[in-house]
Amino acid sequence: MPTSAVTPIRWTEDRTALVVLDQTRLPAECVEVELRTVREIFDAMYCLKVRGAPLIGITAAMGVAALARQDLMAEPKILRYDVGRWCDYFATARSTAVNLSWALWRMRDITRDNEVDDTATLVEALFDEAQAIWDEDAAMCDAIGGHAVGLIPDGGRVLTHCNAGALATGGIGTALAPVYLAHAQGNALEVFVGETRPLLQGSRLTAWELQQAGLDVRVITDSMAGAFFQRTKPDVVLVGADRIAANGDVANKIGTYGLAVLAKHHGVPFYVLAPTSTVDLASGSGDEMPIEHRGEEEIRNGFGTLTSPEGVPIWSPAFDVTPSELITGIITEYGIIEAPFAEGLEAAVEAADDALDDARHSHGE
Repeated sequence: MPTSAVTPIRWTEDRTALVVLDQTRLPAECVEVELRTVREIFDAMYCLKVRGAPLIGITAAMGVAALARQDLMAEPKILRYDVGRWCDYFATARSTAVNLSWALWRMRDITRDNEVDDTATLVEALFDEAQAIWDEDAAMCDAIGGHAVGLIPDGGRVLTHCNAGALATGGIGTALAPVYLAHAQGNALEVFVGETRPLLQGSRLTAWELQQAGLDVRVITDSMAGAFFQRTKPDVVLVGADRIAANGDVANKIGTYGLAVLAKHHGVPFYVLAPTSTVDLASGSGDEMPIEHRGEEEIRNGFGTLTSPEGVPIWSPAFDVTPSELITGIITEYGIIEAPFAEGLEAAVEAADDALDDARHSHGE
């Protein structure tokens, strides 16, 4: 499979800390920061140094393992308690991204299911699980790209929103996976990136990432989307997801819903690409999904310049919900799911659970 030009996360050499690419400083600076404490790991997720639903989950899992390695002298029962405490804390960093709670659930399971009375063995089990979460996500990205690459016509125009590429995942991305694969196959596609107000993940991150990989990329502001559909019109819209409800409603970066409405009106296919770890069968619909709200300062003074008067209230949800009836298909590592989505999503989650059980049994857990 093709690779991207960026790596957003890695272990330190002694595996007692993480090194992440600080995404708040892109594209002006490409700077890595070391995360060694509980608070540093939490803040990196909350303050968006690390972002993207899959990568948030990977970061939390790797963080738990790194912290555990710092605690090799602790008794196993104390380490198990600490892991639970760290997981509880990390889970509050980003409420909408279900991959976070999913990854932390897997790390908790290691301490629950592993009854060894040797701390070093327990720590290695935590490392193995964190590495598995990372490796599985990379494989999921490849699989999603393979299922979706045929949706992009040769020389086609792809519109995407926010960042669902290598900066947001453990591999080549979700929504950007077929873009990378099509490019590697010689498809002279054009990628149009919505700016993604208020924090500009599209223009700062996706445009930078695709430029680094040598793709033909162009930025439009969010308010230009209507004119773009009216005058130029993309061939397909590809977006990621932070949480997918059982009925196929999708929570994704604020602005996604508007693109889905435009796509429906103009007859453009609108696809959501995400791993099964993003599916939340406990949420029957989008009405039941938690929506994170961000601080007013991200809009009022987000990049150092006052852009709204002090004292004027600001409403700042980080995500919106796209109803399932606006979605052409949801693409997971198990293929393209078409409406009605409930049965296909349940089958994909069941297949993923079975694959995880098989993997654990093959390793003697």
